[in-house]
Amino acid sequence: MIILLCNDDGIEAEGLAALRRAAGLAFPGARLVTVAPAGAMSMVGHRVTTHEPLAVRCHGPGEWSVEGTPADCVRVALAHILREGRPDWVLSGINHGGNLGQDIYISGTVAAAREAAYHGIPAVAFSHYLKRDLAVCWERAGDWVTSVLERLGGEGCPAGELWNVNLPHLESGAGLPPVLDAPPEIAPLPVAFQEGPRGLYYSGIYTDRPRAAGSDVDVCFQGNISRSRLRI
Repeated sequence: MIILLCNDDGIEAEGLAALRRAAGLAFPGARLVTVAPAGAMSMVGHRVTTHEPLAVRCHGPGEWSVEGTPADCVRVALAHILREGRPDWVLSGINHGGNLGQDIYISGTVAAAREAAYHGIPAVAFSHYLKRDLAVCWERAGDWVTSVLERLGGEGCPAGELWNVNLPHLESGAGLPPVLDAPPEIAPLPVAFQEGPRGLYYSGIYTDRPRAAGSDVDVCFQGNISRSRLRI
């Protein structure tokens, strides 16, 4: 079994390290291959590079960085690095911040999983909602992801679909939250700008976003793990 790991926060991100540990526990004996952006590439959506060269660097056994977007990373992995076979799963994350509702279309994390789904490969995007001034326990986040992956490994992922999973940000000592299926919130993100010396600065507040009952935003903001199955 081959598991391909990617993210949009970069090859050195703590969330990616947590995802790798989680994948190793959920899929014992699997070959783990990491192909991630060389640096932070958040909020780039499904952008791909076709008119410029993509620098690829090997960091050691099973680990590469790409000077490109998350979608680029998956494309490079499938077409160039994993020549011996396609991965059984593509896992993206754990993103440093939520990817809920409208975030899905903006997120590079989700785009990596979506690119895999276009190729008919089961994929999951993992993100961690963040509360300001509350430290993130990546070890705990990895434990939660392991639990989710053990469930998803049995359920699989139909062709043309992908999973989008968001972890809540809870106080230290919290156990595994309930995992609830939830449709993506359809209301837009808060849109507000302030004038500054060089133009307009975005000033929307993430936590003030609308949250219909039972939506992924509502489920995650209430302290649960939201799980959404998306169709490409």
